[in-house]
Amino acid sequence: MHINMLFPATAEETFLLVTDESVLVPKTIVVFNAWKGKPLANTYGGKAVLDCEGEPLFAELVILRTLCRDGWSGVWVDNYRKKFRVGMPDVEPPITLPADQRVILDKIIDKNGSMSGCWDVYAWKENKILFAESKRSGRDSIRPSQVKWLGSALAVGMSAADFLMVEWSLK
Repeated sequence: MHINMLFPATAEETFLLVTDESVLVPKTIVVFNAWKGKPLANTYGGKAVLDCEGEPLFAELVILRTLCRDGWSGVWVDNYRKKFRVGMPDVEPPITLPADQRVILDKIIDKNGSMSGCWDVYAWKENKILFAESKRSGRDSIRPSQVKWLGSALAVGMSAADFLMVEWSLK
């Protein structure tokens, strides 16, 4: 069982780190609803827009909102614009991470050499940390920088259970 009940791990994804170590990361497979309302002007270069209880959101924000309903706090790590977000660009401004969460992130960045490859959603609840990566089924794949990020996080004391692959499709 995964630490989050709204995204239960139903599978595992194998990652081969640069150290040649294989790591199994919990994975959940979900189906999201496509946004059928007014098209958005800014889709960040063509990202899919999903319907989250009547609100148009990108997958990363749907994942974040779902985690928040389960008592987590967190952010979408917008690597494209190098910002932390809790809402859609053009709707809600970026935020600053709380100090305790910034310390954890900075440890990984120091080990990794940069923010490059940070997983999409960074969430926390009590003494638990979760990094979730959103991948659309059949369209997205893990990048080497994301594998390096995972390895860097493990090297500073995190575990594979602190990560979650969210493979999603649209209905």
